[in-house]
Amino acid sequence: MRKVQGRRMGKHPDIIALGEPLYELSSTEEGDLGSAKSFQVGFGGDSSNFAVAAARSGGCVGYLTRLGADSFGDALIDLWEREGIDHSHVVRDKDAKTGIYFISRGNGEHSFTYYRADSAASRMQPGFFPDAYIAEAKLLHISGISQAISDSARATTIRAMEVARESGTLISYDTNLRLNLWPLEQARETIHHAASLCDIFLPSHDDVTRLTGLEDPKAIIDFYLELGVRTIVLKIGGEGALLAHEGGIEHVPGFPAEQVDASGAGDCFCGAFVAKLISGHSMRDSVRYACAAAAISVTGLGAVPSFPRQEAVKAKFPEVEGV
Repeated sequence: MRKVQGRRMGKHPDIIALGEPLYELSSTEEGDLGSAKSFQVGFGGDSSNFAVAAARSGGCVGYLTRLGADSFGDALIDLWEREGIDHSHVVRDKDAKTGIYFISRGNGEHSFTYYRADSAASRMQPGFFPDAYIAEAKLLHISGISQAISDSARATTIRAMEVARESGTLISYDTNLRLNLWPLEQARETIHHAASLCDIFLPSHDDVTRLTGLEDPKAIIDFYLELGVRTIVLKIGGEGALLAHEGGIEHVPGFPAEQVDASGAGDCFCGAFVAKLISGHSMRDSVRYACAAAAISVTGLGAVPSFPRQEAVKAKFPEVEGV
């Protein structure tokens, strides 16, 4: 019988992520997908990526989603089991499929082809998770993609955030704006509402320039502070991040890296940051560690295989040794 706990020593997860996981098939040679002869298996979905990154950074993590009752869903369960991620409340749907996507490469670029319409995760409903699972956690993580995949998934994320707010569970939110999933106006309205509900806002600079029409980071930060966000960590790629917290704004520099593939780097950053923050480290130290983890993640192909464990981060960048 397959184990269903995936939980460290029976402890309730400190960090809960909710969203859509995806099974990845990446072409091993350059060219169109139709001419590909072999594929490398992998995993994606920003919320699942976040969960893996957080677990590898020492976090005690749980995951909420719906999966198809198929072999792709089995593979994702196996991934979370290996990573020590609690999946005891993941629902298997015999009438829907697990989302998958393909990666093709050519001329130094990546192309993504998704088969996720009407996926099991897109069928999430507000009542599918037990409220106590979120209420007893320290932090809930939500992303814009989780809100974009369907109306019912969007309602599910809002319900989860309401449960978290009512119970004192912190909420972190990553914009992860994908305009192929929904129109800008709808994305803007939904994401800005979610930002007003969260405690820690984790956008990328590219996302919020499109959402606000602003370019200047200080103006962007002021915009979201006025929405009621308490803490903002504005990701600015290889330059690191801007931390707006307790009335001040500080630039936390990034780490040098030879970029091979930036897929999932933002998810890695968010997971690493949250894991360190929840374990008791300061905001600045947590951002610093996240910058280091994300720098390592871009040096290899694929998201999950490149996400470092905390021992590798500290070995590569000894200046984060104390985190």
